[in-house]
Amino acid sequence: MRGGGLLVAGTTSDAGKSVVTAGICRWLVRQGVKVAPFKGQNMSLNSFVTREGAEIGRAQAMQAQAARVEPTALMNPVLLKPGSDRSSQVVLMGKPVGELSARGYHGGRQRELFEPVLACLEDLRGMYDAVICEGAGSPAEINLRRTDIVNMGIARAAKLPVVVVGDIDRGGVFAQFFGTTALLSPEDQSLIAGYLVNKFRGDVTLLEPGLDMLHGLTGRRTFGVLPYAHGLGIDEEDGLRVSLRGTVRESVVAPPLGADVLRVAVCAVPLMSNFTDVDALAAEPGVVVRFVDRPEELVDADLVVVPGTRGTVKALAWLRERGLADALARRAAEGRPVLGICGGFQALGERIEDDVESKAGVVDGLGLLPVRVRFGVEKTLARPVGEALGERVEGYEIHHGVAEVLGGAAFLDGCRVGSVWGTHWHGSLESDGFRRAFLREVAAAAGRRFVPAPDTSFGALREEQLDRLGDLIEEHADTDALLRLIERGAPEGLPFVPPGAP
Repeated sequence: MRGGGLLVAGTTSDAGKSVVTAGICRWLVRQGVKVAPFKGQNMSLNSFVTREGAEIGRAQAMQAQAARVEPTALMNPVLLKPGSDRSSQVVLMGKPVGELSARGYHGGRQRELFEPVLACLEDLRGMYDAVICEGAGSPAEINLRRTDIVNMGIARAAKLPVVVVGDIDRGGVFAQFFGTTALLSPEDQSLIAGYLVNKFRGDVTLLEPGLDMLHGLTGRRTFGVLPYAHGLGIDEEDGLRVSLRGTVRESVVAPPLGADVLRVAVCAVPLMSNFTDVDALAAEPGVVVRFVDRPEELVDADLVVVPGTRGTVKALAWLRERGLADALARRAAEGRPVLGICGGFQALGERIEDDVESKAGVVDGLGLLPVRVRFGVEKTLARPVGEALGERVEGYEIHHGVAEVLGGAAFLDGCRVGSVWGTHWHGSLESDGFRRAFLREVAAAAGRRFVPAPDTSFGALREEQLDRLGDLIEEHADTDALLRLIERGAPEGLPFVPPGAP
């Protein structure tokens, strides 16, 4: 089957493309198929560093884990990291190449990247039995079709069959399926093989008449109805599209081992990046993780996390405007735990010199850690390994800011003063022994009778979740039909649905 492929498109952003792609990858690898994920262009603030030092979307790293392969830059050749509503940093083959406005990118730069993106896909198809591609947004964004390099543009060039995913939990899924198809050109429509319903609740027999009518209207079948699955905890692609205030990260259903739970409050700073860092905390029995944006929400927290951000100076201003900066200072004075990660670590320092990211010059930090940060043009992309609290720690670094640590106790690449901790290392809390040791320190400082579970393995929990995705595909999708698509392409003679692209 060498070189087979499929594009998983969606009627909307957040329709479930990422998890469906991961589920198909996990199902295929369990069938003995050598498979890889691919997303030509990704817009996300949640990213990951591969072993060769390339930055890619974290969703593609998760999909690679689902496929049981090592993630590489080939799997996400273009990553856009928003810096505002109108501009993004462009990361090409894992390295930043500049900052562009949306108009500048879609006005010409995107089309220039088409050949490199297509070459990456063809390289993967030469290396794997199958490549499962993920689209972005909707393939029916008719204003962007001319420069598209991630949806029908790549499908047409690579002759990939397309399955369109729709989120029925939001409502309107039949209109979305029909409208998506009807807004495509005849050439694009010829690759739309059918549909996949996601997040269905209830009796599927009640849905079947609608699926039959959809088939009659479009001539295309539905390949499966995936039920709503609670507590998947799989990496999310983007933190910009939803408000995270009050969102509680889902955790395993298990009681705490000790007498108390630990409450973790995560400051929902602007341009928050890699908020998946706290997933490992949420995986611990008895740890409740909540995103907050008001100072009163820090009062009963046992640990406050200031997470990574693509805009450290903007996050600092936000913390001050909201009164959170004063609340963090009070916590530090009272010896109550605070953890800063990457941009959050930088914000906790004394001073920031930024002529790169915000171009704001010298800005005072919160002064809770003896650290001075200078932003450099070169981005640090690394996969460090070290030791803290007597435990081995692995992490990854993605930052322009270079920290000069002037005091405190050593803590990974950063420092600790009292109960305030700071590091550039993302992913450190996924190291089980270190996470348990850190939570014991937090519990002691907070005066909580919390006991970390001795056997919680974040890696094993992640594997279980990926297996659940594979199970969803195996049990609720027509896998024989999906496999035929991957091997043979879209069926011949699919009917045109008017009016087509304008």
